[in-house]
Amino acid sequence: MTSLRKLGTSDLLVFPLALGGNVFGWTADRAQSFAVLDAYTAAGGNFVDTADTYSSWAPGNRGGESETIIGEWLAARGNRADVLIATKAGAHPDFKGLAPATLRAAVEESLRRLGTDHIDLFYTHYDDPSVPVEEFVPVLDQLVRDGKVRAIAASNISPERLREALDFSAREGLAAYSALQPHYNLVSRDTYEGGLRDLVEREGLAAVPYYALASGFLTGKYRPGTEVDSARAGGAAKHLESDRGRKVLAALDRVAEAHGAEPATVALAWLAAQPTVAAPIASARTVEQLPALLALADLTLTDEDLAALTAASD
Repeated sequence: MTSLRKLGTSDLLVFPLALGGNVFGWTADRAQSFAVLDAYTAAGGNFVDTADTYSSWAPGNRGGESETIIGEWLAARGNRADVLIATKAGAHPDFKGLAPATLRAAVEESLRRLGTDHIDLFYTHYDDPSVPVEEFVPVLDQLVRDGKVRAIAASNISPERLREALDFSAREGLAAYSALQPHYNLVSRDTYEGGLRDLVEREGLAAVPYYALASGFLTGKYRPGTEVDSARAGGAAKHLESDRGRKVLAALDRVAEAHGAEPATVALAWLAAQPTVAAPIASARTVEQLPALLALADLTLTDEDLAALTAASD
C-alpha cells in the first residue's frame, strides 16, 4: 500500500502522483477518460487535477469538458468520498481573472459540472495583477468557510505576489494558500528553483508540479528522427534541440536501465524527490500509458541517481 503524503499546510493526504485531467474531453474521449480514472484509482490513486478551462483550446470545446467528464465518472462510480478533486479558476473564456464576482461564479460552475458540493483543492489558475490580494483572498476564505472548498492553492504566480497573499492571510486570519502548482521538471527548473521554491519551503507549502514530463518529452519516446503522434508533440520535441534536453535523455536512459524502469518513471521519481514536491502531475490518454506513471510510487532513486540526473539538467 503506497503511503499518502500530506499536502503542505492543508489536511489533505494525497497519492504521490496526481492524475492530470487536461486530456479528458480533448485527446481522451469519455470512455477512455473513465477507463484511465478507473485504473488510476484501482492502483490506489486519489488525487485528480483539472481546471475549469480544460479544454477550451480544442476545436468545438468551450471549457469545462474535463470537469464534466470527471463529474459524470464520480456519479457513475459513487466514489466521491474516496477521491480528492483539484480544480482551478481564472482562465475559463467566460470567467477570466480573479475579480471577486468572477471567482464566485466560476466556483459555482465548477461545482455544477463536477456534480459535487465541495472542491478539495481550489487553485487560482493564473495570477491577475489587476486585482489586489485584499480583494480575492477574502473570497477564497469565504469559499472555505462555506464548505465549498477544503483548501486553496496558487498556480502561475510570482514569489512577490505569493508572499503578499500569504502575509495578508496571516494578518487578517483568513484561509491561506497551502500549495503551489509550478511549471517544473528535469528540463524546466529555472522558474521554480530559487525564490519561489525558497518561499514554498519556508512557509511549509507543497509543490504539485505541472508539465512534470515536459509534454511527454521525458517519457523517452521523443528521439532524433522519430515522429510521435501526439497533440503535444511540438512542445515536447523542442527539447531535443537543446544540449540540456539531450543530456537529460541520456541520463534518464542510464538510470532507467539500472532500475529496470521506464524513463517516465525515473523523471517523475526525480521530481518527487525534490524539496517541497508532494505529487507531480502527469496525464494519460490511455490505460496503457498509466503503469509507467504509477510506478513512481514504488521507485526510490539513490543519491547517486538523483545527483546524475540533476547534473545532466544543470
